[in-house]
Amino acid sequence: MTTPVPASEKSRSNLPVNQQRLWDDLMALAEITEPDRKWTRRAFSPRFLEGRDWLVSHMQDAGLEVRLDTAGNLIGRRKGSRPGAGAIVLGSHTDTVPDGGRFDGPAGVLAGLEVARALMEAGVTLEHDLEVIDCLAEEVSPYGLSCVGSRGISGTLDEVMLARENSEGEKLVDGIRRMGGHPDRLAEAKRSDIAAYLELHIEQGTVLESSKLDIGVVTAISGITRFEIIVEGRPDHAGTTLMTNRLDALVAASELVLAIRADAVERAKGPGHFAATVGEFDIEPNAANVVPSRARLLIDTRAELRPDMEAFAVRLAELVEETAGRHGVTIAPPRRVSDNPPTPSTEALMKQLEGACDLLGAGHRRMASGAGHDMAWFARVAPAAMIFIPCLGGRSHCAEEWTEPHEVAMGAAVLLETVKRIDAALP
Repeated sequence: MTTPVPASEKSRSNLPVNQQRLWDDLMALAEITEPDRKWTRRAFSPRFLEGRDWLVSHMQDAGLEVRLDTAGNLIGRRKGSRPGAGAIVLGSHTDTVPDGGRFDGPAGVLAGLEVARALMEAGVTLEHDLEVIDCLAEEVSPYGLSCVGSRGISGTLDEVMLARENSEGEKLVDGIRRMGGHPDRLAEAKRSDIAAYLELHIEQGTVLESSKLDIGVVTAISGITRFEIIVEGRPDHAGTTLMTNRLDALVAASELVLAIRADAVERAKGPGHFAATVGEFDIEPNAANVVPSRARLLIDTRAELRPDMEAFAVRLAELVEETAGRHGVTIAPPRRVSDNPPTPSTEALMKQLEGACDLLGAGHRRMASGAGHDMAWFARVAPAAMIFIPCLGGRSHCAEEWTEPHEVAMGAAVLLETVKRIDAALP
């Protein structure tokens, strides 16, 4: 981890972007929400399409050529002076979680739009094309799948995913078609012409806020691995079975939960981001007068460094064996339900972002992302990196999600300067 660079005296003043216009856009898009749920604009909903209509109009006003790709991503392009040089892409998403926030996703898209405006107003023509992309359904969609659009751009949206259904029985393939995509020509969405991908996002944590820094340069999207553990005990009468004669699955499982947390706390002290959460917990027969006979745990584990994940998996298997032995229950070895490796940012792009921060006087540090983002899928087909801006109290995925106007503007300014640096540096 690099040493944090504090903000200079010239930061937050004379930025090369229009702070008020960017903020007004954020507030205007946020108002396109379900009337009884602030701030809710879920992918595939009428409100989402209304938000996209608003965005199309503003993209066109910024001089961008607007199109939908076959995966349902909304793309605004500003042509460069050198055909075939590839595109510098600024992306994120405008969909929200239910009762979500005004900044998670939209801040990145609208910061990209402000970069395009600033270039137009300054009369700057890049050699590369500049694209602003609103990716379809970054949040978990009604079909149970996240990052739908960026998966399409990376060529990883497969037939099994397309066959997933929402609660009304509609398949994802039909939902994409309803959003204006052409899933029968999905291969056309995969990109090979992206010279660099950059994404701005609120941090969703308190590192930047507590250290009074403007920008987090993201080193990696942490890998996410989920483990399932089944504890088998024995059902008995809760009133007549002696305490010393019980095979209580819940007691054993509860001990495991505490041991998992203790292990994760120690690993989080290391150089890379690490977190483990028992997010699902079920017991059977779940009756007040019966000793629990079965417990199921689902563990969500996040690691910036792959060796940390593998070390945790080894220790988890040991904890399972030790706990089973102490309580006389049966616990199968942990099962990996899903396993996604970390996605590192491109070092050259991180250095360009840091150079832009220094130029603007923005305080910055390197840090990992514990959450998933579209950047992880773009990184499969192009050099990619992202930046964080502070958010109040680390709150996100809630109506109270907040960041300040100058914080979004500083992030947009860093993107603008980085785009110009990349445009000059790339062959």
